[in-house]
Amino acid sequence: MAGLSKSRLMSFLQCPKRLWLEKHQPELAQISAATEAAFATGHEIGEIARQLYDPDGTGTLISGADGMAAALRDTAAALAGPAAAPLFEATFERDGLLIRADVLDRQAQRLVEVKSSTSCKDEHITDCAIQAWVLETSAVTAKSVSLAHVNNQFVYQGDGDYRGLLVEKDLGAAIGAQKQRVPEWLAVAKKTVEGDCPDAPIGRRCRMPYDCPFIAHCWPDTDYPLTTLPGVGGRLDALIAQGYKDVRELPAASAGGRAAQRVWRAARSGQPEVNDSARKELAALGWPRYYLDFETIGGAIPRWAGTRPYQAIPFQWSLHVEPAPGQLEHAEFLDLSGALPARAVATALLAAIGTQGPVLTWTGYEKQCLGTLAAFCPELAGALAAVVERLVDMHPIVKAAYYHPAMKGSWSIKALLPAIAPDMDYAQLEGVHDGGGAQQAWMEAVAPKTAAARRSELREQLLRYCGHDTLAMVRVLHFFA
Repeated sequence: MAGLSKSRLMSFLQCPKRLWLEKHQPELAQISAATEAAFATGHEIGEIARQLYDPDGTGTLISGADGMAAALRDTAAALAGPAAAPLFEATFERDGLLIRADVLDRQAQRLVEVKSSTSCKDEHITDCAIQAWVLETSAVTAKSVSLAHVNNQFVYQGDGDYRGLLVEKDLGAAIGAQKQRVPEWLAVAKKTVEGDCPDAPIGRRCRMPYDCPFIAHCWPDTDYPLTTLPGVGGRLDALIAQGYKDVRELPAASAGGRAAQRVWRAARSGQPEVNDSARKELAALGWPRYYLDFETIGGAIPRWAGTRPYQAIPFQWSLHVEPAPGQLEHAEFLDLSGALPARAVATALLAAIGTQGPVLTWTGYEKQCLGTLAAFCPELAGALAAVVERLVDMHPIVKAAYYHPAMKGSWSIKALLPAIAPDMDYAQLEGVHDGGGAQQAWMEAVAPKTAAARRSELREQLLRYCGHDTLAMVRVLHFFA
């Protein structure tokens, strides 16, 4: 059936060109791994919501597998059934605008939109306003409209009981003004789809409120895009409007603060900027030297009793050790048991990391992980706190001393490594090559249905990736010291 979905109208509100491309040239879209992971999280939260809003299992899930016309028919048939039964993904249409309601609580006459975020955002209010407008002419009366989002203070008690995972916010007052604008939005969106591709300027909206899948199509192909300029933020749209596309085109006065000036100078010169501060600070470190990296799992739905939504739980570590100059050893640990890994991870780490010598990390994430381990293992908290006292964060040390134009405005170790050790480029890793991929690999590996051969393959990929992280820090230190 012809028409616009709620998601398409939301695309239009972000950018008319995005809507047009979704309709006429969807093959140009590039869906990132992060976006796919967000979709997967949304589906998981949706399943939990159905359990929470229908504990007796009397509700009906409207499938969209056979198209929207079938979903509309199925919704009408379900509405003729028992009035007390909730509907999930119920489908409605008004003036060619289609919505699928996450939760239709017919007994309380309310609409509940479910999101995997931990707060109510502006785009969620718009989302609910669109749905409320469509429902005005339907056979359903929605006396209230609420947003159910993840409660990040919820502590899972186990046994599949997720009551309290979602917290509701009544949006009745918030959606009023926006609901009146829906007909106007819809009329312009229809004209946009029916016309030629609109001329829409690029800018901050390409990533607000969501990453547009057509960024690669719309943005200019340039070596140093303006988005690589640190702190460009709110100035981005103005610089684009002035005709700038590449960092090298900017006058010095438009580059920004100190970090941005470094990026601007290096882009224009094509040469790295280096000072001696990192060499002095890193060379002064004592021995033995430990290089530590954790990988964590932290989904929206807690897996283990005592854990919270999105709490990052370490399941793996890699530790490269330099006992003395010219010596290098490696220790590693990976828990694929599927049980809460905190105690096993902490115990194995304390046995390997010794009691003396600096523990080098990249950013403060490992400090956070050690704190998480201590919270789950109070009897080890003292020993873990002693490790924290030995931490040396290499990130600010290197950032103060070095920038290469190939880093494209980032001081992440993944951006730095190709500049100083191109043979260790993360892009060369097979399978897992970033933290998000590590989480996905772990979840697949612990799934009961995963074959033994596949689990072994995933294990090797995880070990290789985490070990690459700590070896990368070794190479970075050697480069400077």
